[in-house]
Amino acid sequence: MNSSFIQVDVVIPTHTKYLDLIGSIGERIAKELDNFTGDREALAYQLNLVLTEATVNAIKHACCDDDPKNCVRITIHIQENELNIKVYDHGQGFDLETVPLPDFEHPGESGMGIFLIRSYMDSVTYTRQSDYNVLEIIKTLQ
Repeated sequence: MNSSFIQVDVVIPTHTKYLDLIGSIGERIAKELDNFTGDREALAYQLNLVLTEATVNAIKHACCDDDPKNCVRITIHIQENELNIKVYDHGQGFDLETVPLPDFEHPGESGMGIFLIRSYMDSVTYTRQSDYNVLEIIKTLQ
């Protein structure tokens, strides 16, 4: 796989049964990068975790009715040494800056996914477009 340019675009229904698929795509990409000189196993783990957590959040916050637009789109774009992940959803959205740090004494649901994504990646932004939201995650590859 030529790692100077990779584009993956996946659209899944808002069901958690697809999470393993999304995580495994991240793992596979990490293991196939031609020019990556860092720790492939660590990168595979990180991409699996980040893609899974980001997708869980998108599914959790998407609208719950049977509207066909209630799917989650995930794009993974690698060009040169930058990995760019975008997760699109049609939910009500949230303010990334107000997500609390997780309570490590009493771990629960709130904030852990975003905390982990920020821990492993270099940039995390969340924006509202006209009728959808985009979580953009960037990692510089060594």
